[in-house]
Amino acid sequence: MSIDTHARLNDVDIEAVGGLVQAVQDDPTRAATTWSAHVTWKGGFASEARVRGFDPTPSDEPPALGGGDTAPNPVEQLLGALGNCLAVGYAANATVAGIRLDGVKIDLKGDLDLHVFLGLAEGHAGFRSITAVVTLESDAPRADLEALHAKVEASSPVGHTLSTAVPVELTLR
Repeated sequence: MSIDTHARLNDVDIEAVGGLVQAVQDDPTRAATTWSAHVTWKGGFASEARVRGFDPTPSDEPPALGGGDTAPNPVEQLLGALGNCLAVGYAANATVAGIRLDGVKIDLKGDLDLHVFLGLAEGHAGFRSITAVVTLESDAPRADLEALHAKVEASSPVGHTLSTAVPVELTLR
């Protein structure tokens, strides 16, 4: 991949992205990364996640699920994580392709059956489906936006995580 690192488009630091691309091309082991979050229960259904040096991200359930409704719940945050990941993908890939974006909006919905969560059945407790409707505001030709969309869909880490079976290991101390 060749990136013009002198360009400034979509407010993306393409020099940093280009530097990372070059570093991974020079040493493929640099592509293997590990991310972490540390969650602390705050009582009731409230908890908070700490990531790197940022302020904690709160989580709670709505009243219908027994929570205090003080923050988005985990499944809402999962939808938000997918949308945020897609937004990064559109910004990065549009910039590399020389496409100016005037706006990106992503509306997400997930269908979830609460039977398993509530202990009324066994089986799949997660989303049955997730839909994302993407609106790209740009003067670029429709064909360029469709190619951008395909590239983002093919390279979203959160999108791929959600659409494939990923091993999850839970260990009790």
